[in-house]
Amino acid sequence: MRGSIREKSKGSWQLIVDTGKGPDGRRLRHFETVRGKKADANRRLTELLANLDKGIYTPPGKLTVGEHLQNWLSGYVRTNCSPRTLDGYTAIIENHLTPNLGHLLLKQLQPQAIQAYYGKACEKLSARTVHHQHRILSQSLKHAVRQGLLGRNPAELVDPPRPRPKQMRSLSPEEVECLLDAAFDNRFYPVIYMALSSGLRQAELLGLRWRDINLERGSMSVNRVLYKRRGVCEFKEPKTARSRRLVSMTPKLAAYLREYKGERESWNLHLGRLLHIDDLVFAGDEGEPLDPGVLSHNFARIAKRAGLANVRFHDLRHTFASLMLLRGAKPKVISEALGHASVAFTMDVYSHIIDGMQEEAMTLLDAVLPAGRVAEKSVAKLSPQPDITLSDG
Repeated sequence: MRGSIREKSKGSWQLIVDTGKGPDGRRLRHFETVRGKKADANRRLTELLANLDKGIYTPPGKLTVGEHLQNWLSGYVRTNCSPRTLDGYTAIIENHLTPNLGHLLLKQLQPQAIQAYYGKACEKLSARTVHHQHRILSQSLKHAVRQGLLGRNPAELVDPPRPRPKQMRSLSPEEVECLLDAAFDNRFYPVIYMALSSGLRQAELLGLRWRDINLERGSMSVNRVLYKRRGVCEFKEPKTARSRRLVSMTPKLAAYLREYKGERESWNLHLGRLLHIDDLVFAGDEGEPLDPGVLSHNFARIAKRAGLANVRFHDLRHTFASLMLLRGAKPKVISEALGHASVAFTMDVYSHIIDGMQEEAMTLLDAVLPAGRVAEKSVAKLSPQPDITLSDG
C-alpha cells in the first residue's frame, strides 16, 4: 500500500505514505497530519502520491516556499478553481512570489521576511497589486497549516499594504447620449446599448443566446459567460449562484432587441441559414463569438471619440447601477440585477452615490411631514425653573 489515512482524533488525520527504500534497504515512510475533514486528508494524500509519481517529492523539513507554492497550484488550485483563476495565480507566483520568497524553507518562513518583501515590492508595484499577492500567499500558507506542514500561518502576522479605493466612473445621462451617438454606426453598438440598459458584465453579455432572451416577458436569463483564455474563447458557467439570475428589461431595451433580432434574421437568410435559438445574441458576421479583447479595444476608441477618454467597458455596468440608484431604485433590486453576492456589497460599492442622495431624501421627507408648531405653553414648560432653597426648621 503506497498511502493510507487514519483518524488520530476528531478533525485530525494522519497520512502514511510509502516513499521507497533507503540505502540500507529499509522501507521509508512519510508521516503527515492534516486538520479538517477527511476530504481534505484525501486531497492531500492524492497530491503527495502525484508528486511521488512526478519525482518531485520533498520531505517536509526541506520543503521550500517555492516548492510548496507549486504543489498548492498543481494540487489544490487546479482541482478547486477555474482555469482562469489558475492562470492568474500561476503568473503571480512565478513572476513575483517564487523569485523573492521561493528560496526560503517553508518551516523557516518568518513574518519579517514577508513584510520586507512587501516593502520592496511597493517601490515598483501598486498597493492593490501587492495586496493581491498577499492574499494568494496567505491562502497557500493556510493550506500548509491544514496539511500539517506549518504550525501557524506567518502571513496572518503581516500587515499588507492598503490599496486605495478604486475610482469608479459612471456616466451622466448626457454622457450616455454622447457615447451612443459616437457608437451608432459601429458594429459594437448593440452590445454597448445592452450593457448600459442591463448592467450585465461583459462576459455575461457575450455568452447570451437567443434562448436566454424572452421578449414577451421582457426578461433575460444569465446562464453562462464567455472568457478568453490563452487566445481561445471558452464558455463557462457563472462563478456563483447569484451570478446565475433572471434580469428584467426596460421596455426600450425589449423593443430594441426585437428590432435587432429581425436584422440578425435577415442577415442569416442572406447567408442561407435560419437564426437558431442557440445562436449568440452578440456575434460576428458568421455567428462566431465576439473577442472580449477586440470589444474592449474598440470601445476605448469609441469612448475617446465621444470625449470620454479612460472610460472602460466595465464602467457601463457602474453607469447602469448609478442611474438606477439616482432614480430611486431600491438597493436590493439593483443588487439582484447586478448579481452581487449581497446587498451589503452593493451598498458598499455605491455608498458615495447613496450618501449624495441624502439631501434629496430629506426633501422628500419634508414634503410628507407637517410643519412643526411652537406653542407658548410648551416653551414655558421648557424654561428653567428658579432654584428652591429649603431652610432648616
